[in-house]
Amino acid sequence: MTDARQVIATIRDGGQPAADDLRWFAAGLASGVVTDAQAGAFAMAVLLKGLSEEGRVALTRGMRDTGKVLAWDLPGPVVDKHSTGGIGDCTSLLLAPALAACGAYVPMISGRGLGHTGGTLDKLEAIPGFRTALSEEALRKQMGGVKCAIVAASADLAPADKRLYAIRDISGTVESIDLITASILSKKLAAGLEALVLDVKCGSGAFMKTPERAEALARALVKTAQGAGCMTTALITDMSQPLATAAGNALEVIEVMETLTGTSVNTALWDLTVALGGEALALAGLAADPKDGEGRIAEALQSGQAAEIFGRMVTAQGGPADFVERWPDRLPSAPVVLEVPALQDGYVAAIGGEALGHAVVHLGGGRLREGDKVNPSVGLSDLAGIGEETGEGVPLAMVHAATEEAARAAVAAVQAAYRIVPDLPDEPALIQKRIAG
Repeated sequence: MTDARQVIATIRDGGQPAADDLRWFAAGLASGVVTDAQAGAFAMAVLLKGLSEEGRVALTRGMRDTGKVLAWDLPGPVVDKHSTGGIGDCTSLLLAPALAACGAYVPMISGRGLGHTGGTLDKLEAIPGFRTALSEEALRKQMGGVKCAIVAASADLAPADKRLYAIRDISGTVESIDLITASILSKKLAAGLEALVLDVKCGSGAFMKTPERAEALARALVKTAQGAGCMTTALITDMSQPLATAAGNALEVIEVMETLTGTSVNTALWDLTVALGGEALALAGLAADPKDGEGRIAEALQSGQAAEIFGRMVTAQGGPADFVERWPDRLPSAPVVLEVPALQDGYVAAIGGEALGHAVVHLGGGRLREGDKVNPSVGLSDLAGIGEETGEGVPLAMVHAATEEAARAAVAAVQAAYRIVPDLPDEPALIQKRIAG
């Protein structure tokens, strides 16, 4: 008979529990058979000693199977994308409808803001009436009609992860690559995916600050997902600066709508969406290779097909029926807008992405405590990027705030996050590495 103490001791002493033991432990997390103390000890043992590739697969599958696992009967492949989080990362809002326009079905289960990073659900809820909590029946109906949905995980999806995540948060074990992998993939695989593309962020605005840590996580995610039967690739992408020129819920939706409608196109946001979509279409058999897939995603964006599907998704999930046509009138705006003047002449050499994220949170665009209400209108826009020339008094960004006091504090925080040098620096590559196995 499996015993939680035995599983913990095996990992603590540098061994590897049997796959059945790890699946038992996952089930015990969901049922309560495993105590909080045992869960914390398990998480610390895994952080310090690690799991084998087979152990990660067993734990991930075990956590997936503690709840509902969706199965689909649709006339096309079921695909999704996951990002490890960053600043101004709103690619999901572009990619889901673009993939749907190319023949994929996309039941995208997304999250809320975490720490300094923004959350896809919070961004969508800046759209009046948009509902992210859908019943399984409503999700299935929307997948059949619209072909894409962006929703919150239901309570019966990988409940073991919810329990272990809370334990990790209070036990100093959030950083474990094995546990991050099991957490991300148990929920994604429970959605019944056939193909998954991963965007693993690296840099000042990411959880993984170094290329080495980002690559270790990307390889663990790809091997574990493939070991669990889901075709997967990962792109390691730059997060040394915000992806979009905005950070904040409604402000990022504005940038998405400008891109979808052709009003204004952010090159980095466009390029990354196209690259991730190309990978997903190739994995799903809807493109000959990633390059062919990139062309199809670009066409879906340029032709307006993605915008049309996005509008249908917004309507299906409770938002305005005329959102694509009237989005400037439908999104909330902050009452106070201030410029962030540069303090010296030169070029932007580095940006503290985490500091920018915290500035948005303190404006009210994220949560300092669980349960905090998010203000969708606040944030930062017109953010200067690395390599841009600036001068004393020239705006580095615009702050959108609820009060003058909050705006002034954010101005100071943004100024401190920018490093300006006399000479033109090299710009970082947007896509740093592709991991396919």
